[in-house]
Amino acid sequence: MAMRTTFMVQTFEVHRKRLRPGARDVAPTESGAIKRAEAISGRMPGAAALRIVADDETGELESVTILGTFGEIPEDFAEQISGG
Repeated sequence: MAMRTTFMVQTFEVHRKRLRPGARDVAPTESGAIKRAEAISGRMPGAAALRIVADDETGELESVTILGTFGEIPEDFAEQISGG
């Protein structure tokens, strides 16, 4: 079982006066994801940098960690990504 770590930026946009997920972008490093999320939040309502660890063969998630949030994000975002 080989685990793979991926760094991702999740953007958020306003649709009908509610925040919803927008585009996702993969970053090469943890610091790159954080910097990119911070930069994107200047152009969009908000963004979050994530570290995702999953089994490379099955795709099963091991963990999702929020590295940083910038701007506006949904109040229940942490619960949504943890499956709560």
